[in-house]
Order: sequence, then C-alpha cells, then structure tokens
Amino acid sequence: DIKAVLFDLDGTLADTAPDMSRAINRLRIEEGFEPLPAEDIRPQVSNGSLGLVKLAFGITPDTDVKNFEQLRDRFLDLYAGDICQGTGLFDGMAEVLEHLEALNMPWGIVTNKPEFLTTPLVEKMGLTQRSGSTISGDSIPQRKPHPAPLLLACREIATDPQHCLYLGDAERDIQAARAARMPNAVAGWGYIDTNDAPEQWGADELLGSVAEILNWLPAH
Repeated sequence: DIKAVLFDLDGTLADTAPDMSRAINRLRIEEGFEPLPAEDIRPQVSNGSLGLVKLAFGITPDTDVKNFEQLRDRFLDLYAGDICQGTGLFDGMAEVLEHLEALNMPWGIVTNKPEFLTTPLVEKMGLTQRSGSTISGDSIPQRKPHPAPLLLACREIATDPQHCLYLGDAERDIQAARAARMPNAVAGWGYIDTNDAPEQWGADELLGSVAEILNWLPAH
C-alpha cells in the first residue's frame, strides 16, 4: 500500500557520476597525476568526497587530515562550479516521476549530499518544485544511516513511513529505511561496487531496473 516514494539522489534518482568523475580527475591533473578511468570512479560516487578523495589520492581524514581536507575542499569547489553538465535522471526515471505525479502521489529526495550542492543540482535538473521534500546531508544533525532524515521527509510529504517506499543504492540507505520501518528497495542500477553484497543488506527487494519501481505502484 505505497502512497509516496522517496529517492536517494546520487546513484538512484540521478546519474551524477559524469560530473563528479570529471571534478576528481581535474583535481588529479592539478596535483600531477593521470586521470582515472571512469569505470574505477563510478562505484565510489555514492560515497561522496570521502570516497573519491580516498580513491584518487589514497588518503583519508584518519591518515592525513590536513592534505585530505585541502583536497576535499578543492574537489568540492571544482564540482560545485560545474555541477550539472553531464548529470541527468537515470533512463526511465522521468517516466516514473510522471507516473507518480499522474497518481497524485508525492515523492521526494533524501540524500547525504550537503545542501550547498543538493539545492543547485536539484534546481538545475528542474525538480525543485516537483519534489515534495528534499532533505540534504546537513539539513538536520543526523545523516543516513540514521532514520531521522527519512522520517522528516515523511512528515513533509504527510505520509506515514509504513506507506512510503525508499529507494537507495548503498547499504546505509537500506539501514536508514529499516530503522524508520519504511518499505525499501535497492537501486541495482546505481553505484554498487563489486565488493558490495546488496543481497545481504536486508532490503525488501533488489531492483534490477528503474522500470521495476512501477511494480510497487498502482497502475492508474
């Protein structure tokens, strides 16, 4: 009895990998390194700046906090300056959103991406007025896998969690949804690494394609 749908942003609703990959490779070139292949970068996009800087330079806040913070800040500057050149909805997602809107079913976005990136990206994609709730990683103190961001979105779209489907491509998405007692599914088209085991995340369903979202929704 699904009455609303909430989406993770990167790797679920939108394919942001082209722009994030370009930004991290620009940073590598600035630092004197060769660019990385897109197929190496793509699985790390859902892990944001932490995962991408670690991949590109082999450091984390725990191993080299000063250099990590400098590289992260420069990466974010590069990405924010050109945030929606290659980004777009995943194939079939426009039809899913149109179907939801035709049913008068609210939908929204819950992401760990910071608000200073989320807001302009959602606006450039033309989704600001269409999304019933957009919760960023710093909208409240808690972030996924904590359930609080999902519960806030449910309140904003006036839907009980038990009737709201959450879709995400990372284990923290499923953990958050389960903690919020929300129906949930893994976006199998997203940024899932070969080392990941989404079938072990405890999701209600592992979706192989965007079109399979429609199986959760009324036909008319």
